Amino acid sequence: MNKMLIDFTNCPENRLLMYGGGNGKKKGIIYEGETYMLKFPSTVRNSLEPEYSNSSISEYISCHIFESVGIETQKTILGTFNNKIVVACKDFTVNGFDLKDFASLKNTIIYSSENGYGTELDDILDTIQTQEVISTKLLEEYFWDMFIVDALIGNFDRHNGNWGFLINKSEGSIRLAPVYDCGSCLYPKLNEAGMKKILMSEEEINERIYVFPTSAIKYDNKKINYFEFLNTTDNTACLKALNRIHPRIDMDKINLIIENTPFISGIQKEFYRTMLAHRKAKILDIALQRCERITKTLEQKPNMARKSIHKIIDDFNSRDLNNIPNTINNYKSKH
Repeated sequence: MNKMLIDFTNCPENRLLMYGGGNGKKKGIIYEGETYMLKFPSTVRNSLEPEYSNSSISEYISCHIFESVGIETQKTILGTFNNKIVVACKDFTVNGFDLKDFASLKNTIIYSSENGYGTELDDILDTIQTQEVISTKLLEEYFWDMFIVDALIGNFDRHNGNWGFLINKSEGSIRLAPVYDCGSCLYPKLNEAGMKKILMSEEEINERIYVFPTSAIKYDNKKINYFEFLNTTDNTACLKALNRIHPRIDMDKINLIIENTPFISGIQKEFYRTMLAHRKAKILDIALQRCERITKTLEQKPNMARKSIHKIIDDFNSRDLNNIPNTINNYKSKH
């Protein structure tokens, strides 16, 4: 990469900026006259010597992937701080806007069966439908659009505390916040040796497509398996998001993002390209084919009762799940 690498070590610090969250240390700095949050990688203790996760790299690439499909996303820059790779995330709480997470909104639904951080899907969707501070349609589309991209990049930690809204109390206004906190995507705990091992084995690749990572969101008290959910759901808002987002996924753009990412090796680039290509082909492409078959069938019977619609979808699910290769079923039986 020809761009000059950025060293944030001597940037002025804004000590009044304090950030929550559990994924690594954070500090506020001023870079080129604007406020950024520096995110430091967490430590992975899986060897005799402590190693640092690739969460900074994951944050950078994943945010750029979100941006590439037309979803407003926090601006990120990779650099170093005291010779450690960090990601600088531009502060979007400016001009009187404060960030409020979805959990805060969920807590206002006083009859909800869970607290704000409960991640049961039905409870989340009920909050989206019940709340009265922002357009239900806008919020529902945002949630499912984000879910589809999270499925692509393998996000295992999108919970109610890391997406939300920007609120301006003096103006009495609210809008959706840019997507942020994507450090738990793209297998951040894998070191280069682990990536190389996976690239040499189709079984290792498939295990990380069909079995894990799962979503942090739960359905029937079980973490959602992206492949299984997208190939069985009858949630029309989810299926519409799949139809909406899938055409915007440009693998050439995504591969260019990876190629231009500083600090990463050729093996890392190959790993990210390979896993994203497999996740798109084996999760999103397959789910879209099912979605198109269901849509075509329903279009032929526009006045069908909802009960009959569910029956058709159940029939599709039965046929599709029977076609899952035995190796995938074996993976599932082991976990």
